Amino acid sequence: MARYTDANCKLCRREGDKLFLKGTRCLSEKCALERRGYAPGQHGQNIRRKVSEYGVQLREKQKVRRVYGILERQFRNYFEKAERKKGITGESLLQLLECRLDNIVYRLGFAPSRKSARQLVRHRHFLINGRIVDIPSYNVKVHDVIRVKDGSKSLDIFHIALKESRGEELSWLRLNKAALEGELLEIPKRENIPTPAQEQLIVELYSK
Repeated sequence: MARYTDANCKLCRREGDKLFLKGTRCLSEKCALERRGYAPGQHGQNIRRKVSEYGVQLREKQKVRRVYGILERQFRNYFEKAERKKGITGESLLQLLECRLDNIVYRLGFAPSRKSARQLVRHRHFLINGRIVDIPSYNVKVHDVIRVKDGSKSLDIFHIALKESRGEELSWLRLNKAALEGELLEIPKRENIPTPAQEQLIVELYSK
């Protein structure tokens, strides 16, 4: 399966915003965006006078895609699925992305980043309703219970991640730290999704 293997910090610098791809490091003085707040590459420090409408839409799409760690074809498939759903397309897109298993694991605080969450899922550390699921893109449904399997509960990564969690309390998730389990209570509404995105720009981009 194709995946991004270059430096994560380059992505934050390219978008000019913290995407929190490296967990708590993004909140420290080691954050690359704090040290070098310009785009990577030899032309990164050049100041462009004007960005086209298309350029603004493209950057917003790239930012959201990189936040969730999804490649282009897969992101386009999510958009087409959101377009077929009733309701606002941009909101439906974010809801589909938020209900990915790797994202839920990250939101619950079991992993310091989505990339780490994806690896933990791949390594079969999680159960959904009592069954092992090792597909990061698995669509978690309402009232599904996500639990760290018994044989993995002693691993330090879960306890350290919960301790260093950014402290996001989301109304659509239930977390039981003692049991290392969580539950998706409802599909999140746009105002309850903490991803800083202008999803309408993505809709406009794909509508051309």
